[in-house]
Amino acid sequence: MDRQRTDRQLRLIAETSRIADALGVDLWLRGGWAMDFFLGSATRDHTDIDWFARKQDAEQLTRELLQSGWERLPGPPRDQQLDFGKQGEESSFALLDEDGSGHAVVAGGPWAGERWPDGMLDGPLGRIGATACPVISPAAQIEIKRMMPVWVPGRPRRAKDAEDIRVLETALRESGGPDREPRGDLLR
Repeated sequence: MDRQRTDRQLRLIAETSRIADALGVDLWLRGGWAMDFFLGSATRDHTDIDWFARKQDAEQLTRELLQSGWERLPGPPRDQQLDFGKQGEESSFALLDEDGSGHAVVAGGPWAGERWPDGMLDGPLGRIGATACPVISPAAQIEIKRMMPVWVPGRPRRAKDAEDIRVLETALRESGGPDREPRGDLLR
């Protein structure tokens, strides 16, 4: 594992969380870092940092990230996802909206209005070392990793996603279920 890159990404996660907290903005880690924060330690290298944020918070979050030295990166439609870079690392914020029933949905782009998994935002507070951050629920993480190639035709199934699913399912089984905190030593 590239320890320098992992440490840099962890510092950027902590910085982003501090910015969001100061703004009163909710963020949730998703993807590989969500899994690692749920497990309590870094398990592999990560190419980027993935987040969920609410659409109504996008403007103030963007303003504060830019003032903190992040730069905007090109990416999907801005009403769907915001991409930023700092210190050679990328952070992507998939934007959420709510449907009439209060379920999280895709905020914009070609899938606007499509529902995310039920209970996705009910995940625990994850932690690696001194850094704590809300993560999406492990069950939603598994569903997203399983379904992405179906939801986005042409996106291949990735070996790292299959491994992440295996690791998360093992952690959930050993911790007693999706609503229980995993032991911090599951992968050590």
